[in-house]
Amino acid sequence: MSGLRVNTLRGASTGTSPTFPDGVIVSGVTTSTSFSGNLTGNVTGNVTGNITGTTGTFTGNVSVGGTLTYEDVTNIDSVGVITARSGIRIGAGQSVSAVSGIVTYYGDGSQLTGVESGVSNFVASGNIANGQTVVIKTDGTVGIVTGVSVTQSVGSPVVFESASGPADYMASIYDSTTNKVVLAYMDAGNSNHGTAIVGTVSGTSISFGSPVVFEAATTTYIGMGYDSGNQRVVIGYQDGGNSDHGTVIVGTVSGTSISFGTANRFYAATSKWFDVVYDSAEEKVVVCFTEGNSNGRAVVGTVDPSDNSITFGSTQAFDGNQCDEISAVYDVAHAKTVIVYKDTGDSSVGKAVVGTVSGTSISFGSDVTFQNSAIFYNDVTYDSANEKIVIAYRDNNNSSHGTAIVGTVSGTSISFGTKLVFEAAETNFIGATYDSVNGKVIISYSDNGNSNYGTVISGTVSGTSISFDSPLVYESSYSKVNRIVYDTNSEKAVIAYGDNGNSDYGTAIVYSPGGSSTNLTTENYIGIAAESISNGATGKVNILGGVNSGQTGLTTAKTYYVQKTGSLATSADSPSVVAGTSISSTKILIR
Repeated sequence: MSGLRVNTLRGASTGTSPTFPDGVIVSGVTTSTSFSGNLTGNVTGNVTGNITGTTGTFTGNVSVGGTLTYEDVTNIDSVGVITARSGIRIGAGQSVSAVSGIVTYYGDGSQLTGVESGVSNFVASGNIANGQTVVIKTDGTVGIVTGVSVTQSVGSPVVFESASGPADYMASIYDSTTNKVVLAYMDAGNSNHGTAIVGTVSGTSISFGSPVVFEAATTTYIGMGYDSGNQRVVIGYQDGGNSDHGTVIVGTVSGTSISFGTANRFYAATSKWFDVVYDSAEEKVVVCFTEGNSNGRAVVGTVDPSDNSITFGSTQAFDGNQCDEISAVYDVAHAKTVIVYKDTGDSSVGKAVVGTVSGTSISFGSDVTFQNSAIFYNDVTYDSANEKIVIAYRDNNNSSHGTAIVGTVSGTSISFGTKLVFEAAETNFIGATYDSVNGKVIISYSDNGNSNYGTVISGTVSGTSISFDSPLVYESSYSKVNRIVYDTNSEKAVIAYGDNGNSDYGTAIVYSPGGSSTNLTTENYIGIAAESISNGATGKVNILGGVNSGQTGLTTAKTYYVQKTGSLATSADSPSVVAGTSISSTKILIR
């Protein structure tokens, strides 16, 4: 019935629940404190109180302002946060790709399964096999580590001074801050003035800025070093305009030029055979020289970069005899300065001594003889990979053959291996440097057995010995002085010399050492391919923290390094790049 108002219901007076006869239909507004039984039809409006039931069907949307608690459900489409008491199963045995969006997990991860870590997808540049080491490229793709053999070669000679002065006194260094080569020399075309010039290597050639005079007087016995801490060039020399006294001057390279501070006469007596090294541990410069025709000495200098000045402590003798042809090098691994010289007061034998800098002073151990007969034209370099000293010299007791010997510093002393001939002919004007990229010692010299042609040779240190590759003629004329320095930026060596075939003009040439080149750097190694990836396709790469299982023949619990060719080995190559740690013969943990 429609519009029926029931004013009095049975049971109302007794306080019991009202009842309706079966079939009674009420339309309109019904107010009650409770309903018992089923309600059929639409309920419109708000329901205040609890609703309890065993089933319910909603064909439209349900909005809940508070917390909705329920048991297992099949599908959830939530626009907010889901809180589950006993877990969430994603995909129900399917792949994780069944979930779109971000899943944030709170917990220690111990109950998570099926999660693949240390893997990322990359697009391949070229075909990549499973287990190959890969590098990231600038375009975001990845490619395999590759290395190719390189044959030693030289570029074309470049004249930097159209005068013969450099053929007498010259030194060279590499400025690692500006990536420039700096030459200092006596310019015979300009009243023998001390002059410096800056060179820039590009490919297989070198170009020079304008020469700069640092001493307007006769300048001889030039030695030079680079203070990398203060980014300054330091030149020691005999000042002919000041009674041949020992003098040092500090310079700053800018672009293709160099500017200097005020020269410092640090030793008021005749001084010769200068060399300069930088002690990176103490952040000091060590100037080595000979006091006239007397003893060998060294002094510690402190560079002030604000005005390119330098101050010194007291000089210290390292040998009481007359010492000639001093050359020095800094042993980084042992934080020592090693001075090599010809002891003229002791039959001109070859000697070396180890110096230790402390503050503004230097102390020496006992000198050690490495060649018990006369030497000539010695030079020394430091092999940083093997932490060894290598001395190249002319052995006067063996037909003046070019000879090399490897030294090992221990404490305040040095020991030597067996000497080895690198040129079985009279060898003059020897220079030595170290190729840190290919791990080779490079020696330049004048080969008297071949018309004194300018020649260069590379050697590899192993233990306390050294072996050599084939020599290469870099100048088919009589070459004098032969100062050589390695440019780490261009990965080339620069040889400066006096070209007797061209009026002894100061000349430089770029030498490309033999070895191998690689696309691997210390920064671009990304990991190891977790599967085969075709060119242009997207595939998995094991990255930091991942485990690659595509290896064979590994020794468990060893650190492996990426080699230039892309293979793995337990010894570092150059550059030194760690691939990871082997956890079985076929698996490696990327790190």
